[in-house]
Amino acid sequence: MNSEEIIKILMEKGMEYGPKLLGAIVVLFIGNWIIKALTRGFGKMLEKGNTDASLRPFLKGIVKALLQVMLGITVLGMVGIEMTSFIAILGAAGLAVGMALSGTLQNFAGGVMLMIFKPFKVGDFIDAQGYSGTVKEIQIFNTILNTPDNKIIIIPNGGLSTGSMTNFSAQTQRRVDWTFGIGYGDDANKAMEVLRRLCDEDERILKDPETFIALSSLGDSSVNFVVRAWVESANYWGVFFDMNKKVYEVFAQEGLNIPFPQMDVHVHNS
Repeated sequence: MNSEEIIKILMEKGMEYGPKLLGAIVVLFIGNWIIKALTRGFGKMLEKGNTDASLRPFLKGIVKALLQVMLGITVLGMVGIEMTSFIAILGAAGLAVGMALSGTLQNFAGGVMLMIFKPFKVGDFIDAQGYSGTVKEIQIFNTILNTPDNKIIIIPNGGLSTGSMTNFSAQTQRRVDWTFGIGYGDDANKAMEVLRRLCDEDERILKDPETFIALSSLGDSSVNFVVRAWVESANYWGVFFDMNKKVYEVFAQEGLNIPFPQMDVHVHNS
């Protein structure tokens, strides 16, 4: 093969692959510019959403890597390289890794969702997955709770992000509910006046919304009153326990009896 034939072959290949290669280079440069812009926009969105600072670089890295893989496959396909087999192998490898790490990936995804949507934060008291406690730490795979009796509970984020959860600290105010009973024959109006006075004397009980007091039911052994008062969330348990103690003491001073379950047995001689 002489030099003229070599030059001819090179010119033919150049005419065949030159436009494809040029187009691939243009797409590569434009694609990288778009990826940078999208990554910056994604980072700003995470900042506006108050996403955890330690999570932002990781999420940005994942998004950038996925976009670059897509760009690389597109560019190689434009040049004329057959990508079907490569994509099939990549997909099979991803499926195998995904199946091996299914639980871990679920917990990771749950951690990401918790940090983005923030159904609770560190310091909140929550009830979830059969456990109650104060959130001590939100990790990428697990959430750490500290129970009232100082136990550490580790809950995987996968179930925590998809299951039911009660956040007792989400609102600044909470309603405290009590049910107090007096004996049949005691003065019901006096009992309501005493309950109203005790609520008014406690400065932790809010005046708005107004405290609700009503005769709720006629029980087997007692006349029952319901009391519903609003307090700041931090004062909930203090007010709850203190009111129980005050009612027990003051009812006795006011001559109001707190009954206990009892049964009358009548014996008939045949």
